Amino acid sequence: MKFHYLILIILLFGCANNKPDVTIVTFDDEKTKSIRSHYQNYLDNNIEGLKSLWSPDLKIYLTETKQSGVEDISNLIIAQHKCFSEIPSFLEDAIIETKTYPNGNTWTSSWFIWKATSSVSGNTISIPVHIGFKWGEGNKIVEEYHMYNTKLMEEELALCSGAI
Repeated sequence: MKFHYLILIILLFGCANNKPDVTIVTFDDEKTKSIRSHYQNYLDNNIEGLKSLWSPDLKIYLTETKQSGVEDISNLIIAQHKCFSEIPSFLEDAIIETKTYPNGNTWTSSWFIWKATSSVSGNTISIPVHIGFKWGEGNKIVEEYHMYNTKLMEEELALCSGAI
């Protein structure tokens, strides 16, 4: 019986000392909901709606180490909606979570399958996507990291720009 008390005391004190190192993960908080709305703005090709959540100093990395900004991502989204006749909603199956780390940084991460049908070739492409959003002051996205293979999308965008 003394052994059980000893284990209980070790667990209580051991866990209590780790509280500052806890990462909190949520799935239905305001930031997660904001990203869902952000994606709906993307699907609706609502650039101004997207810009409302981006910091003007947004640092975005579109699957490479070169930093881009608000105008770069805006132009890409406009091109996607011009070159793809259909970009169906991925929100129902998307996994979106927000994490607040012990250092105070808050990130929202998302995973989904992006699909689109080319308006030039008629090909439908499907790309597994992971995007991470770092939050800053004023509940604005200050950093955004896109992690997916862009080859199929780039091929279709090139066909589209050649057809114009």
